[in-house]
Amino acid sequence: MKNKIDHVAVGAADLAQGGAAMETTLGVTVPAGSKHDAMSTHNCMMQAGNESFFELIAVDPDAPDPGRVRWFSLDDPATNARLAERPRALCWVVNTDDLDGVIAASPVDLGEVVHFQRGDRSWRLTVPRDGHLPEGGLLPAFIEWSPGPHPSTGQQDLGVRLTKVAITHPDPAQLRAVFETLQIADLAEITQGPAALAFEFDSPNGHVTID
Repeated sequence: MKNKIDHVAVGAADLAQGGAAMETTLGVTVPAGSKHDAMSTHNCMMQAGNESFFELIAVDPDAPDPGRVRWFSLDDPATNARLAERPRALCWVVNTDDLDGVIAASPVDLGEVVHFQRGDRSWRLTVPRDGHLPEGGLLPAFIEWSPGPHPSTGQQDLGVRLTKVAITHPDPAQLRAVFETLQIADLAEITQGPAALAFEFDSPNGHVTID
């Protein structure tokens, strides 16, 4: 099983708010991405180094009701209240070559596997039915892409590099044990503290943390 960081998702109340905040924080304009018809969300994306990417995601106000709870807790009132203040580190996603194996091994319910298709690209992603984030976003979603170049290869490189996924947890040993079972213990730093997720980047504005 090969697991690596696929992308990190920063949530925003809307893409305009999020884009302006990222210009201030990272010193770049994150390019417009695409729409997720199944979830009624949309995003902006750019490369983040090592075949990974940065995603800024928000509810698409022009899209119809998706007929289900949106992913990444974007329908949760607590999440919406936090995003109304400023963009936040929302979730991280791990690229695996054995999604079924990850699910079988996981001691935590990762949700259902949803199949997505856009053009000639397809992927499978773990999405809890009720839209929650496993362990509040500390535990990643898992994605398995169809064969072909990673989507980051077609995105703009604006000099932003993800350097660390930083997690604090009241019982780091317990969370680390879950990570070891899922074979992702080397992908994030886990330390003691209140449950929280942060992404660290090297950027045109220097070293930056988004939490």
